[in-house]
Amino acid sequence: MANGQSPDSSALQKYGIPFYSAAWVPYKELKSKLQSDDQARSDDKREDSNKESATSAPADKDGDSVDKEPSAAEPQKADGPAASEYYVVLAGGGGEGRSGIANAIVVAHFDFASSTLSPQPVAKLVLGSELPYRMAVHPKGDGLICAMQNSCRFFEWDEIEESETRKLDVKVSDKTLDLLQDVGQQLALAYDTDSSTLAVGGEEGNLRIFKWPSMEVILNEDQAHSSVKDLCFSPDGKFLVSLGSRGPGRVWDVPSAKVVASLPNGSDEVFFSCRFAQSRDNSLILYIAAITGKGGSIVTWNTSSWKRLRSKHVVRDSISSFNVSPDGRLLAIGTTQGDVVVVDSSKLGVQMVVRKAHLGFVTALAFSHDSRALVSASMDSSARVTLIKEKKNGMYNQIKATGGLSWWIIILIILLAILAYFLKEEGLLPDFD
Repeated sequence: MANGQSPDSSALQKYGIPFYSAAWVPYKELKSKLQSDDQARSDDKREDSNKESATSAPADKDGDSVDKEPSAAEPQKADGPAASEYYVVLAGGGGEGRSGIANAIVVAHFDFASSTLSPQPVAKLVLGSELPYRMAVHPKGDGLICAMQNSCRFFEWDEIEESETRKLDVKVSDKTLDLLQDVGQQLALAYDTDSSTLAVGGEEGNLRIFKWPSMEVILNEDQAHSSVKDLCFSPDGKFLVSLGSRGPGRVWDVPSAKVVASLPNGSDEVFFSCRFAQSRDNSLILYIAAITGKGGSIVTWNTSSWKRLRSKHVVRDSISSFNVSPDGRLLAIGTTQGDVVVVDSSKLGVQMVVRKAHLGFVTALAFSHDSRALVSASMDSSARVTLIKEKKNGMYNQIKATGGLSWWIIILIILLAILAYFLKEEGLLPDFD
């Protein structure tokens, strides 16, 4: 049974930009990288300082210069953002027109203790007339890639000092993706788990696979589909699944750059999005979210035989976004009506529904790296974080539940109370006084 939840206002914020992409910042990996870069810069400065002071350093009795030991009283450099390791990155905007709505990449902070998404962005990079329509975050913290109208651009994480603290920031990278310039609108971007491979699929049906970061071409297929809508790598990076705007999905063997299987869709199915996940018996399952005449379904596939396992209708509205939790236990669905639906991956049963989580299409969904939270974004310029807690009594519940009861139970109790009152007034219930 689904647990309908009331939206938590502090976990919902509007940032004035229609969003098309959302992800969690891999802050654990990023923090380590930033600290390494910072240490390297400090070492360079210390080496330069030592060279400059060598000529003026005091000499010992033998005439050798003496290096000055750093004072224990000298202040240490502040650590990076340490209030929490949970940051979300969002991308979108108003496009090329003169709408007055900026195109930007936005970084916001989420605080688990208060279940609050920061009212103001931690960082915001305005991109002029270029709309970041799709986004893929590098899993090891190197940065993120965005698909603009005609090209792809790479952005890097940074830290800036502000009021004696250091804040997470994002900046344009010096790295130029020459092979992704003037290639038209790309609709799908994906890194593999170990960040060594990048796949890019375009509106015109082209599919490109590159080694990362060298950008050595593995595959360049002009007509992989009529239009590439989604891409996902298997956890070991061996396979890539691609979905088109219509027709079957395709499974690519990445090392050989060849198609090894076709994934036929049903007569009333349009495949929308795909993700791999490890099942509870440690088998690898491919999940495909499909749009049908009755709403949205989940189709599962065996990844050894590439045979269809089952299909189950899960939502009445059309699916507008889809994702799978890193631990493989949950699926998330966003709908065209603004709902966020969480589904158990083993039985494909609906476990949680956040009605009207957004006022518009849910355009993007992403689970945090520990599967504790789900960020959703919408064209209505809003972002929301929904908390997930451990399974209890066969149910996953939102941490911020409404008094422990779902709204429909409360309404049912009220209706029963009203019915009992009128039945008693009409003498249809016995008087126990």
